[in-house]
Amino acid sequence: MKSKVTVVGAGNVGATTAQRIFEKGHSDVVLIDVVEGIPQGKALDILESGPIVKSDAKIIGTNTYEESNDSDIVVITAGIARKPGMSRDDLLITNMNIVGSVTESIMKHSKNPIIIVVSNPLDAMVQHSFSKSGLSKERVIGMAGILDTGRFRTFLSEELNVSVNSIDAYVLGGHGDSMVPLLKATTIGGVPVEEMIEKNRLEEIVQRTRDGGAEIVAHLKTGSAYYAPSAAVAQMVDAIIHDTKEVFPCAAMLDGEYGIKGVYAGVPVKLGSSGIEEIINLNLSQSEKDGLLASSKAVEELIEVMKGQ
Repeated sequence: MKSKVTVVGAGNVGATTAQRIFEKGHSDVVLIDVVEGIPQGKALDILESGPIVKSDAKIIGTNTYEESNDSDIVVITAGIARKPGMSRDDLLITNMNIVGSVTESIMKHSKNPIIIVVSNPLDAMVQHSFSKSGLSKERVIGMAGILDTGRFRTFLSEELNVSVNSIDAYVLGGHGDSMVPLLKATTIGGVPVEEMIEKNRLEEIVQRTRDGGAEIVAHLKTGSAYYAPSAAVAQMVDAIIHDTKEVFPCAAMLDGEYGIKGVYAGVPVKLGSSGIEEIINLNLSQSEKDGLLASSKAVEELIEVMKGQ
């Protein structure tokens, strides 16, 4: 029996996420959106690709939540996208209301799903979804670190002209200007990156990683990134469905780990069939610890703003 994954939001991120999961073949997919016809049309188009990509999974599009009954995983991509000149934080109140409503609707139809939040500003949105869901903290997860790490590895690969598969890296912290690439833990074929790239140039690559989403928004002008974000979500879904126990950087609710309590932050976690099965404690440098704490403070500020609404 196939698993069931619901994707809420049939925009670029949601529809591409639904497509990637459908193509894996391990789960039936429900694609939900408020705009009539959009999820139905996109789902039908994806379904008709099944014989070509050799997937026997089912996918339906809908404007209501009834079809999401008993979902194993729900991916929330709903919300407005960034436009040029906007920060992720500019989206806060609008997307807070959307994510809160979506979470409540999800929980009316699925008793104990795992929720993966993609909507921005990510760390605040996953915190809000957690507060609305009533689920355990292990079952509400934010997608950010895999994407940020993917961008960092891409830029390092281009700089050194080596395969991305030879690069090991982690980007922790918030999904935004306060993200924390772990330079001491970043290696190229086992060689520390700091031995291969001059300090000032490495700082430029780190800054490009922080600005990775904005760089794409500036090009697109009317939207934001979706190919890499959807690939990151699909990787998380695979780990949960197949219970792989792989370690990925994800936004998780911390309870004293890394000196942070009661706030979602991007840290390495072990993903399996029950969601976050373990938070991995890395030995960070003092500057990395400071960066992670500063990142959590930025999220706390957004949470305070949300409380005032």
